[in-house]
Amino acid sequence: MLYQAYQAHADIMGPVRKFAGIAARAAGVKLNGAASPTVLSNLTAAYELIARAGLSHERPAYGIDTVTINGQEVAVTEEAADTTPFGTLLRFKKEAVAAQPRVLLVAPLSGHFATLLRTTVRTMLPEHDVFITDWHNARDVAPEHGPFGFDDYISHLIRFLETIGPGAHVVAVCQPCVAALVSASVMAQADNRAQPRSMTLMAGPIDTRVNPTKVNVLAKTKTIDWFERHLIARVPHRYGGGGRQVYPGFVQLAAFMSMNIERHIKAHHELYENLANGETVKAAQTKAFYDEYFAVLDLTAEFYLETVQLVFQEHTLPMGALTYQNRKVEPRAIKRTTLFTVEGEKDDICAVGQTLAAHDLCSSLRPYRKRHHMQAGVGHYGVFSGKSWQQQIYPMVKNIILQSD
Repeated sequence: MLYQAYQAHADIMGPVRKFAGIAARAAGVKLNGAASPTVLSNLTAAYELIARAGLSHERPAYGIDTVTINGQEVAVTEEAADTTPFGTLLRFKKEAVAAQPRVLLVAPLSGHFATLLRTTVRTMLPEHDVFITDWHNARDVAPEHGPFGFDDYISHLIRFLETIGPGAHVVAVCQPCVAALVSASVMAQADNRAQPRSMTLMAGPIDTRVNPTKVNVLAKTKTIDWFERHLIARVPHRYGGGGRQVYPGFVQLAAFMSMNIERHIKAHHELYENLANGETVKAAQTKAFYDEYFAVLDLTAEFYLETVQLVFQEHTLPMGALTYQNRKVEPRAIKRTTLFTVEGEKDDICAVGQTLAAHDLCSSLRPYRKRHHMQAGVGHYGVFSGKSWQQQIYPMVKNIILQSD
């Protein structure tokens, strides 16, 4: 009943938000000719906040149409290099550009679309041939396409790397750092020609026994049966995935927001003031962030539950107990892939030391193929977006790729 209750509320509030949007636009027109705009401006701001008080289940646009290379604007087009029911290997193709290092950017599958890494893509694009794992919303995937579990995620990464071809590089952000390391291990064990030349793991939960965060503690305080009973729901039949069991994106969003609820309340209070005071630039920045943040994606139930159990409860990878297709995963098999790990000092989702743990697991790598960086003063999102990412972290990622290419 969880999804049905959410859907009923969304259906009720839909007309309310629509009316508020119309009223906001009408008040805005009157505001332009008003002698004393205070009341109208406050009313317009209030209407707009009401109109925005809803979630989207559609992937936002990446909006990367051009990129500057050597001072010139180069057109960028999105090209599906490979597609399955659960995800697309999306390439940001640039016309008439010399060959560049090919990079698979592995996006999280944790309640938001891959567009959350838009700025990561934009930063890397001028100097790299960038591909991204553009995961599909599970509520739109018909049940006849079957399950999508932890092993299926690994299989997708291996398939995508094989599609890109030998010599590619991997950059994984947050949750999929585990999957990226497992994929590289499996490919090394099989001596797969497409195993990556370098692997950058950024703020990922390789070993959550190290400096456990609130997220890690929650995962350990409940049984997997509890997660299944309370957080898994069936998609309403009005959608393409009707009947499929999922972990709803709106539940994940609620969990994320509850961790920093004061920050979100403050942000919306400031948005109201900026709208009322006509500070459109500041308001636009906040609206852009929440347009992305409130676009949610459902996960298949099996992937969510297996991830919680294998990564956050049983720690199977660092404990040496993880298997892929019934075969033990051996990170020590990795010998030719350069490993670079990045952590944020103030990360309250994936704490310092959890990603660094990958170095101990990749015990066969020579010291010159290992590097770690802890970025001072940044939290989780600062590792892959913002000034610290662009000015300090990315140059190191670029150098690792160039050295390994």
